[in-house]
Amino acid sequence: NNIPVFCPALTDGSLGDMIYFHSYKNPGLIIDLVEDIKRINNQAVYALNTGMIIIGGGVIKHHICNANLMRNGADFSVFINTASEFDGSDSGARPDEAISWGKIKKTATPAKVYGEATLIFPLIMAETFARREKEFKELKAQNEQRP
Repeated sequence: NNIPVFCPALTDGSLGDMIYFHSYKNPGLIIDLVEDIKRINNQAVYALNTGMIIIGGGVIKHHICNANLMRNGADFSVFINTASEFDGSDSGARPDEAISWGKIKKTATPAKVYGEATLIFPLIMAETFARREKEFKELKAQNEQRP
């Protein structure tokens, strides 16, 4: 579906170790973090609207929110994690903190769901698709009728 995937913390942890070991047996692998940051920031800047569904937090949350800062904020946002704001982590920061930095537009209605993401996110997706079941069936029928 031509959906870009960005992983700003790709070299963190054991995956970084595996990339390191792989590079000796198979030289030539290039991971360009500068090009990645340019692409995600440019996609945000030139988009008509942006939305963020951030599952978890840390580097990923920071990376996505900062890309939206480049365009004066995301239009929509949902944070799903178990982090609390009291430890000072970016993961625990509430949407109002992101609004104060310009990472979410002041006109947005952001949400933070406190819960374990691997449980919460599938439930949200299931409900979303359940609400639109009739519409999806109609689209499927239309596509099946095409030559």
